[in-house]
Amino acid sequence: MTRLLPVTLFVLLLASSLPAQSAQQSGFAPVEGNGKLYYESAGTGHALVLIHGGQMDSRMWDEQFALFSKSYRVIRYDFRGFGKSPAATAPFAGEDDLAALLKFLGVQKAYILGLSLGGRVAIDFALAHPEMTAGIIAVAPGLSGFHFTDDPAMLDSWRAAQAGDWAKVADLWLHTGYMAPAMENPKIASRLRQLATEDAHQWLDNPSLERIANPPAIERLPKIKTPTLVIVGNRDVADIHEICGLLYARIPGVKEVLIENSGHIVNMEQPEKFNRAVLDFLTAL
Repeated sequence: MTRLLPVTLFVLLLASSLPAQSAQQSGFAPVEGNGKLYYESAGTGHALVLIHGGQMDSRMWDEQFALFSKSYRVIRYDFRGFGKSPAATAPFAGEDDLAALLKFLGVQKAYILGLSLGGRVAIDFALAHPEMTAGIIAVAPGLSGFHFTDDPAMLDSWRAAQAGDWAKVADLWLHTGYMAPAMENPKIASRLRQLATEDAHQWLDNPSLERIANPPAIERLPKIKTPTLVIVGNRDVADIHEICGLLYARIPGVKEVLIENSGHIVNMEQPEKFNRAVLDFLTAL
């Protein structure tokens, strides 16, 4: 027994010196109006939330979820009506849903990273809950109060959804200016089609149930005081570049990264450049 003691102590000391590992967790968090959000969490350290774009779900972050969880406590979730999260049945606000999720997980303050729809939520969250926001990374973001260019394909998509033709809904979306550049990449095209098809059902959700920030973020951007990074692909649509221009002009101290050879889905189209931009920004904080 005496001869084994030093070995035992060595093992204990070695174990204590290794970085703590957190097993991946998943489940549903309760939110307003008897709703619930599906979430996954992995890693330890400062919380970092990943919010997906429209007609996609949290699986679009697979690569970042694995990579970023080596340094942060990464949380990704499905917005209402997407992925595994059921559609809303009562009025809700995306930024308040995120606050409820973080409180459920015991997170007091987090970095918020969102793409497109997720970027809009990240900006609204920073305005509604500044005490819970450590930093924003808005990727090709939407913006509450911004008037997007009318798209005639929207009516075709709604009709296809009414008919239950999810393949057509997905195909219409994948041919828009938002998705066409990414679909040129054979490494991710099939994955994008899978996500677009499986999340096409969100077209049948009631959009009037989502409460948009009032006043909208577009009128309050100078009030954002948290560190902010904006990332956009050079091939993204004109509306997104216009939004990014507004963020650059109105958010104090905002940083920007333009990623070449990328459209709207920057994290999947140019993952190495995207990951480096995010990690450099977070490390500097």
